[in-house]
Amino acid sequence: MTAPALHLQGISKRFGVTRALDEVDLRVERGSIHGLVGENGAGKSTLIKVLAGIHRADSGTLAIDGQVLRGFGPRQIEALGVHFIHQERLLPGSFTVGEALFFCHELRYGPFLRRRAQDREAARLLREYFALEFPPGALVSELDSAQRQILQITRALLAKPKILVFDEPSVSLVKREVDQLLAIIRGLRDQGLTIVYISHYLQEIESLCDRVTVLRNGRTVAVVDPRSTSTAQVARLMVNRDVGEMYPKTVVTPGEVVLQLKGLGAGLAYRDINLSLRRGEVVGLTGLVGSGAKELLKSLFGLVQPERGSVHLHGQVTRFKSPRDAVRKGIALVPEERRIHGVAPLLSVLENLTLAGLSRFTRACLLNAADEARESDRLIAELGIKTAGHDTAVRHLSGGNQQKVALGKWLGRDCTVYLLDEPSVGIDIGAKVEIYRLISRLARQGAAVLVLSSDLPELIGISDRILVMHRGALAAEFDAGQVDSDRLLACATGAHEGTAPGLCPVRETQHALV
Repeated sequence: MTAPALHLQGISKRFGVTRALDEVDLRVERGSIHGLVGENGAGKSTLIKVLAGIHRADSGTLAIDGQVLRGFGPRQIEALGVHFIHQERLLPGSFTVGEALFFCHELRYGPFLRRRAQDREAARLLREYFALEFPPGALVSELDSAQRQILQITRALLAKPKILVFDEPSVSLVKREVDQLLAIIRGLRDQGLTIVYISHYLQEIESLCDRVTVLRNGRTVAVVDPRSTSTAQVARLMVNRDVGEMYPKTVVTPGEVVLQLKGLGAGLAYRDINLSLRRGEVVGLTGLVGSGAKELLKSLFGLVQPERGSVHLHGQVTRFKSPRDAVRKGIALVPEERRIHGVAPLLSVLENLTLAGLSRFTRACLLNAADEARESDRLIAELGIKTAGHDTAVRHLSGGNQQKVALGKWLGRDCTVYLLDEPSVGIDIGAKVEIYRLISRLARQGAAVLVLSSDLPELIGISDRILVMHRGALAAEFDAGQVDSDRLLACATGAHEGTAPGLCPVRETQHALV
């Protein structure tokens, strides 16, 4: 039999008393796309760091094309043709496309750097590999997420790799960009490259991969064929429990209107927005990039100032002058970029959980550390945050647990309106279910929740009604139980069934837009 392109056998790794990997096996055949899935904390990152030579395994073997390696580091791995496309965009924003592409392998004429030649060659390679035209001399900071991802792939291809490892490459991409990325990866496989693809998005795994290895609690629990194994079955293997109830939701009768917008507008971002949020209600909000949905959310937290219309909070006309002003008035925001804006990664779990309401633990300008510790421990237990203790730095937590911290810091402030921006992006299926339970609980306790999400099945599953934005305007409103993803997408793109583009009707319901 032909040796596999990549074979890790019996890989074990401990960090102190924690066993991160317990005799994990990963076999990847030549010219295939092999998926690697598991909850946050299942061992995926540790396994990839062992493969990259960053961590040294306590036991087990690694073979590439049948060659068993011992005492290897990152340079040796790259020399054998294994390259990594990371979730984080690692290319400096101040570099031109040519400089980024040839970084550490610059084109020179003697001691002189040939910058224009680099830009021309970069344009040729991107055109040849991906039929893309980048502006000459374009900066990395001017590229969108998909273009930066393609630039990383091109850098790797210049090294003539045999194996490419993609680590959560689609987290910050919109659907159109994801489709483009998956098409590129299929093309690379067809050219003979071997691909390892790591993702929380099981739909991507199902459509892309030839085989899938499932990790749970640091062990290999299954190797499956996604063509004959449903995503629900894969999810069941990941979490070892039934996830059929993917969207736990409590039926709550909405109460009085808490927040009301009348004719709100902000420049070209959005216009004539009329909507209401009621107590005990989860309202979904969606739209394509540039639809104005994100800017609208920011306006409700004082980050973008509207120029027209009015905001009514508890029946009184108000204005959110700043985020601090919004917080004082009972508004909470959990942003999409949790590591940048949602949590302070270097601070402890305790400090993050109490940060939004620190005044509750101070008397005469002195901090009551005992009260603060009791509150953080209560929230850790209540939210099921997996941490070694409240003194653990948040950067050491998994993505799902960081998201719980980002949400938990608002729970002690008795907020009346929660604004959640892509609350489940980049977290595993088990953590998603727990976040959905928290959202349902907030509604049950009488809060109004507005969820902005590009995950349409998610919005249908957790919302009472869904608002769709298109080109800065509210295009439609739907009861969540009476709509499917296709109709939502049609409205978001301005191509609603039987309606001219841009003319999706706003339906009148008992919770009509006002």
